[in-house]
Amino acid sequence: MSSTNVSTEAAHHAIARLAEHLPDPQCELMFNSPFELLVATVLSAQCTDKRVNQVTPSLFKQFPTVRELAAAGTTEIESIIHSTGFYRAKARNIQACAMMVVEDHDGEMPRDLEQLCQLPGVGRKTANLVLGVAFRIATGVVVDTHAGRVSQRLGLTTQSKADKIECDLMALVPKEQWIDLGHRLVLHGRHTCTSKRPQCDTCAIRDACPQIGVS
Repeated sequence: MSSTNVSTEAAHHAIARLAEHLPDPQCELMFNSPFELLVATVLSAQCTDKRVNQVTPSLFKQFPTVRELAAAGTTEIESIIHSTGFYRAKARNIQACAMMVVEDHDGEMPRDLEQLCQLPGVGRKTANLVLGVAFRIATGVVVDTHAGRVSQRLGLTTQSKADKIECDLMALVPKEQWIDLGHRLVLHGRHTCTSKRPQCDTCAIRDACPQIGVS
């Protein structure tokens, strides 16, 4: 059972208005393969997609395949991804992910949520994103800080933890809408409903927003 701050009708209206505003939401990370998307998503932790997109071309030029990345030294990876922050941990996880994909999955990205979550540095959010974007497999709603913030302000949830917010969102829309709903919430939070100084005056869905928690 979902824990919304508004009526189910109001929640559905807000979601519908968001869909009208962002009819074709897309992931802003650049990638050419499912594994590249996985790496980019790992790098995006505590980093902007814009910065990640500046780094990944060099990384994948140096290590164009998962097998080459698996054989790379973490120091080499660190030198390329340094600007994304937490680069030592990210380099270890990326290299370990590549090794596991090669050794356990013969170099092919798994299309299973549980198997993806077994990869180093990969949690439910990252797994949901990779499966949804790379394979159009809906396993949940991607909830990052942006999506969580927008969900709370729209009254779609009263929860503060990502997994509980996700459960509330999944209960509000059918499975075939989970992927796009996650993208819409992320994009709206990133570009309009920002943490500080949200652009309420020019927000396209202001008429459907109770502005919960907005001062």
